[in-house]
Amino acid sequence: MEKFLEFTAHGFDQFFRYTAFANFTIGHVIMIVVALIFLYLAIVKDYEPLLLVPIGFGMLIGNIPFLESGNLQIGIYEKGSVLNYLYFGVTQGIYPPLIFLGIGAMTDFSTLLSNPKLVLLGAAAQLGIFGAYIIALALDYLPQQAAAIGIIGGADGPTAIFLSAKLAPELTGAIAISAYSYMALVPVLQPPIMKLLTTKEERVIKMKPPRQVSKLEKVLFPIVGLILTCFITPSALPLLGMLFFGNILKESGVTKRLSDTAKGPLIDIVTILIGLTVGASTQATTFLTAKSVGIFGLGAFSFMIATTGGVLFAKLMNLFLSDENKINPLIGNSGVSAVPDSARVSQVVGLQYDPKNHLLMHAMAPNVAGVIGSACAAGILLSFFLG
Repeated sequence: MEKFLEFTAHGFDQFFRYTAFANFTIGHVIMIVVALIFLYLAIVKDYEPLLLVPIGFGMLIGNIPFLESGNLQIGIYEKGSVLNYLYFGVTQGIYPPLIFLGIGAMTDFSTLLSNPKLVLLGAAAQLGIFGAYIIALALDYLPQQAAAIGIIGGADGPTAIFLSAKLAPELTGAIAISAYSYMALVPVLQPPIMKLLTTKEERVIKMKPPRQVSKLEKVLFPIVGLILTCFITPSALPLLGMLFFGNILKESGVTKRLSDTAKGPLIDIVTILIGLTVGASTQATTFLTAKSVGIFGLGAFSFMIATTGGVLFAKLMNLFLSDENKINPLIGNSGVSAVPDSARVSQVVGLQYDPKNHLLMHAMAPNVAGVIGSACAAGILLSFFLG
């Protein structure tokens, strides 16, 4: 009987050692609370649910505590685990180009082609990238880490993952979470900045309707765009190549099945995988550090700089434009590449001041330009640090 009790006690002790109750820390509790906040924002507030639901649930998965010395091969950082294999697409930069393929197949560049000067707003919004880079350097992050953190200012999750996986893989999880969080919070973060930096007269500026763009222009754009951008920044080829490839699938008119697959099932599958694994990478024992918290703060700052840069540059452009060609500076915020959320914010804020002034079509021009701009910025940083 004594041996039986001893065996039972040993078995129970062994069982308990492998439960989450025996291995949880305050860090796990914190990350689970954050995960629940993400799920609340997605489900209740409808903030970017296609991103925040996979990320939030991935955070729950990644923060179920387990005995890391038990060789269970279940954690995302344990070689041979299923999650580790899925995370390979993040660490090796596989998922981001596939996301860009889908974005290209979904994007209509007509408004940009109709009013090419609006590409400058997309460029101006990249100020957040280089502003955050300088600040990160001042906070003693390594130059490559600072560059990877700065890309958050472009509000482009796939680009942030692509760059950080190459320059600072140890920070990929924190950078990806920060980038996707601020993409989802665009409707909350941008309006106060837009209103602060514009006058009532500027907010009601009515822009000329976009001109009709021919099919030839639409077909030539991805070809010419690829050559021009990638001759300047070949390092961005994986992203821009897939973006323009997806767009020519859409605009050629002869590959509808391929275009539908790229903008539908393919991008949905990749979004699920990238969101779930990025969320799971927030495993408290690895993720919850002072650097991760610092990155989240720098991400917010870079996003605010980007929004500010776009709005102020629109005001600057107006100094050189005639009255009939003036730009409503409320579309300057859409220079960040959170497509189409930042363009929707331009529309919503504009309608608050003039219910008949629809800015969405105009805002889409700097919005899609921002996608190209953030990829080019990533290519420049890659060539600078890896060249």
